[in-house]
Amino acid sequence: MLEGELDSDELHADSSLHVVLAAWHEATLRLEHTHEALQGEVARLTDELEAKNRELARKDRLADLGRMAAHVAHEVRNSLVPVTLYLSLLRRRLPDDPGSLDVLAKVEAGFNALDTTVNDLLNFTAHRQPQWHTFLARDLVDEVCEALEPQMDAQGIQVSIDVPPNTLVKADREMLRRALVNLVLNAIDVMPRGGDVVITSYEGPASFELEVADSGPGLSPEQLGHAFDPFFTTKSNGTGLGLSIVHRIVEAHGGHITAINCPDGGAAFTIELPRRAMGAAA
Repeated sequence: MLEGELDSDELHADSSLHVVLAAWHEATLRLEHTHEALQGEVARLTDELEAKNRELARKDRLADLGRMAAHVAHEVRNSLVPVTLYLSLLRRRLPDDPGSLDVLAKVEAGFNALDTTVNDLLNFTAHRQPQWHTFLARDLVDEVCEALEPQMDAQGIQVSIDVPPNTLVKADREMLRRALVNLVLNAIDVMPRGGDVVITSYEGPASFELEVADSGPGLSPEQLGHAFDPFFTTKSNGTGLGLSIVHRIVEAHGGHITAINCPDGGAAFTIELPRRAMGAAA
């Protein structure tokens, strides 16, 4: 065989080996990318599964707590009814005894606080489905603010409302009113020396949002993580059910609620309802 022919064969072999090595390298890179993509997908699915498991465990705990709370609430309510009647009869028999009336007033205040706790428990354990109605969001906000105006005035709290007058919402009006009352009361509680409450609504392509923001101290990391857990509270006289009730109401509407700290201080709670629960007046 001629020397030129040998050189040509060697060049051809080198070229073929180069092509094979390049293809092998390319295939290896594709496998590495595929492996990385699969790892990312596995990590995402694992996180999603853990989140679903946590939510399922939370719902199981809520169901157990709900059954217990309902039993306790009904038993306490049954005992409160006759005691309240006896207090009313006792007040009629002490019209000219200021000292006794003062003591009686304190006892009644204690029973009123207990009744409030029972109502929170009953609201927390209520599982009724929303009764859908269409109403003006601004009317509901004005109604809640007017009802709580004496308490806000006493604490020097200013309220600002930025809700268009023609925004229609399709929801259970009473349930949404209860949720809004709890959010505003929560804002009032964190500002005993005065501050600002701002109620704002937003209309997006897929949802209606109603936000209650305050100028209070904001939320600690612990509060952000457990704000909607039942019986979690940092208040000395709180039941820890107010925000849990709000969460349950919003969830019953197919929506969700979030809590964040505002950039300028204070906290904001946002109720988001799906598009089907909103509309606009003509």
